[in-house]
Amino acid sequence: MAQNSSDETLALLTRLSQKPGVQSTLILSRDTGAIVRTSGLISKSTTANPNSTLPASSEPTAEAFPNGKKEGGIHNAEDVAGMVWAFISAAGSLVEGLDEEDEVKLLRLRTKKNELVIVPDPKFILVVVHDTPPA
Repeated sequence: MAQNSSDETLALLTRLSQKPGVQSTLILSRDTGAIVRTSGLISKSTTANPNSTLPASSEPTAEAFPNGKKEGGIHNAEDVAGMVWAFISAAGSLVEGLDEEDEVKLLRLRTKKNELVIVPDPKFILVVVHDTPPA
């Protein structure tokens, strides 16, 4: 069952990352918030997660920015991961305060410039950053 859940999670990330305007994606460890994989975001280190067999992000390439945007906006993987981890923790505390048996399934955060879609999974936290759609 765990493999099936992971397959579904990766399928969801693939589907979300193929939407128009996607700037970057992140996969974080649900347990620690550590970066498992990132695309489109610059990482401060050459190995985002030394225990991962997945490639770490490096200098941005044309493929790293599918919509061609590289200037301005969000562009540091570790900073975004830390902020998402704090946001997930706060949202989890809110939900637990409302109903101890409930859990966060999806978070969407829309700003003037970006929208973050955050999907907590039992093993990972998926994050997709894209342009804010027109109103």
